[in-house]
Amino acid sequence: MLGAGAVPSVFLAIGGFIMPESPRWLVMQGRLGEAKTVLDRTSDTKEEADLRLNDIKEAAGIPQDCTDDVVQVKKQTHGEGVWRELLLHPTPAVRHMLLCVVGIHFFQQAIGLDSIVLYSPRIFEKAGIKSSNHKLLATMAVGFVKTVFILVATFFLDKIGRRPLLLSSAAGIVISLGMLGLSLTVIGQSDQKVTWAIGLCITMVLCNVAVFSIGMGPVTWVYSTEILPLRLRAQGASIGVAVNRGTSGLVSMTFISLYEAITIGGAFFLYTGAAVVAFCYFYAFFPETRGRTLEEMEGLFEGTNIVDSGPENGAPLIQPAVVVADSEVSKKPRMNKFTFACSMLASLTSMLLGYDIGVMSGAIIFIKEDMKD
Repeated sequence: MLGAGAVPSVFLAIGGFIMPESPRWLVMQGRLGEAKTVLDRTSDTKEEADLRLNDIKEAAGIPQDCTDDVVQVKKQTHGEGVWRELLLHPTPAVRHMLLCVVGIHFFQQAIGLDSIVLYSPRIFEKAGIKSSNHKLLATMAVGFVKTVFILVATFFLDKIGRRPLLLSSAAGIVISLGMLGLSLTVIGQSDQKVTWAIGLCITMVLCNVAVFSIGMGPVTWVYSTEILPLRLRAQGASIGVAVNRGTSGLVSMTFISLYEAITIGGAFFLYTGAAVVAFCYFYAFFPETRGRTLEEMEGLFEGTNIVDSGPENGAPLIQPAVVVADSEVSKKPRMNKFTFACSMLASLTSMLLGYDIGVMSGAIIFIKEDMKD
């Protein structure tokens, strides 16, 4: 089963040669001609491509009137000054960004989704499902729901916005975890089979995975990278990923000990509390970034009124560059098929390479006794 991941990896390797380099990275290397070619291919109009290139050049400290294909750029091979600016002497905007990056990665894992995905057979057994076939079917349903709703989120991120999806997802997780904890507590304290509680338990597990996959799952990775300035992106993103993986490991390794100490229902009530804190944190600190370019983020994060910072409310002082451009740029953008194909390929990489299969299979190996009748 694990070897099946080798088949799609061949196609992904081929697709990797087709995907272009990031235009921002190319500009940082002084390869302006290549960056312009990529932007021409991935933008809706030539005017939009020129505007985006000028924004990137400004952020990289390259004169706007420079039209050479290759220029000399001062390179910082060891990240000189980056860690100092990021951690020791951050500006208010950078400090705000770092709080958002660390917070969203921490709470994505602190709400306990890995406990549900990895230990779903044990959860279903505690809910009263004893048949190994029924537990396997329920576990497969969890994976199916997760995949379907991640694809649904792809079409809503830019239509609805990051902040509404994040807040609605966190609210849904609070409700689903609270109801899951309630149903498991009722089942655990009853000497008889409680059919409604079992049905509620299964439903809430699936709902929790669904609302996570449509909001906190994808928004975490999109939001935490798009807000960081180019000069801080690598180090800032690495901090977020380190927090994410560390929290994930802590939650996964402590789940069994946790529910043995405070009951499985109590464990999910604890995760509910974490989800409530996450909702309040997102509401207080996270502005809407939909429609913003990377070069506009610092101005956005210097603001203090987070609730009214979305572009629909007209709060930010910085207007998107495309608004003042040619009338062609002001039209409703069409889908760029090449950009969409590259994005889908990158998004599906971990799934098609068998990451989730490997993680879930490893968990099942350790709890295989729970899969027996």
